[in-house]
Amino acid sequence: MNDNAQWKERGDKVFIGTYSRFPAAMVRGEGCRLWDANGREYLDFLSGIAVCALGHCHPAVTEAIQRQAGSLLHVSNLFYTVPQIELAELLVANSFADKVFMANSGAEANEAALKLARIHSGPGRYEVISLLGSFHGRTLATVAATGQPRFHQGFEPLPQGFVHAEFGDPAAIEALVNDRTCAILCEPLQGESGVRPLEPEYLKAIREICDRRNLLLIFDEVQTGLGRTGTLFAHEQLGVTPDIMTLAKALGNGLPIGAMLTTDKIAASLTAGTHASTFGGNPVAAAAGAAVLRLILADGFLAGVRERGAYFAEQLAGVARQFPELATGVRGRGMLLGLVLTEKGIGLGARIVEEMFARGTLINFAGNRVLRFVPPLVVSPAEIDTLIERLKAVLADLAA
Repeated sequence: MNDNAQWKERGDKVFIGTYSRFPAAMVRGEGCRLWDANGREYLDFLSGIAVCALGHCHPAVTEAIQRQAGSLLHVSNLFYTVPQIELAELLVANSFADKVFMANSGAEANEAALKLARIHSGPGRYEVISLLGSFHGRTLATVAATGQPRFHQGFEPLPQGFVHAEFGDPAAIEALVNDRTCAILCEPLQGESGVRPLEPEYLKAIREICDRRNLLLIFDEVQTGLGRTGTLFAHEQLGVTPDIMTLAKALGNGLPIGAMLTTDKIAASLTAGTHASTFGGNPVAAAAGAAVLRLILADGFLAGVRERGAYFAEQLAGVARQFPELATGVRGRGMLLGLVLTEKGIGLGARIVEEMFARGTLINFAGNRVLRFVPPLVVSPAEIDTLIERLKAVLADLAA
């Protein structure tokens, strides 16, 4: 069997260079652990960037995938399939929504939401307001909706109809509303720009603007949804309900699936032929999604996420107190946490991630500001303690 170096050499010959990859080929996962081709073990606090919420190869999800793969892999959405219906029923029964559209990714779910907002709002109303610092996907439309110019570079001209408001200021949103505006799109907690929570008062102000100006409110819960922040959906703990919501990442625990949820009234604007996805709601991915939801909804699961998330935040706050020259504090919710770095720490952010990797621990540096931690929701206090010990060791070496 090839080792890491051999797999890297083979991969570099055939892949387009869109990723800065670590020099490791991961070959096995279990729970919060990964193993590479050299047999080295890693503690995973990245979980595929908030994807493997139940850990790698969860037995119940694996069993659901294997069972479904043995009976039906794919059939066109011109037909009904049992796993897709069961997953949609679970999503509707546990959310504000009445209807679901299945896609393959977060970007595709957001594309569906944007198309729905335009067609529902009618001719001439096509403009969407999103926030600076937001991230909504890599397709041209979702890149245009993303409020980070670095993702736009080289792809201009971007699709029309997207404007970006200053983060945290309702008046900045209000100033952008005009006769062309159809929707406001935001994440309840911005992940990619540095784990920035939207405060409840801010979200309530956005909801009020939407209600008063007859706009749709779209919540991108691709990263925050499905238990990541300690409730099934992040907006449930913020007192604001959207008109449209998008999900992906954790929904398949590693298989590609996304979903766009909305109400009966709004969903009626998408009729047969107006939108589609060949693989959306694929039977195997949907079977995985249904298994994931049943596990997350089980008694005590989300309470455990909240409890361990509070413990993790407390331990990270201790790190910030111990290394004030490198870190200033912690922000986030549940198991989506960021250690906010000082100016000196920011200059070392990428190196900290590399040093943690060298110690067999996976994290990342988000928004050029924070060390981001998105472990599997099943992470144990002992695994959190191990992460903290390794992080302290790295910071102590760099501080010295």
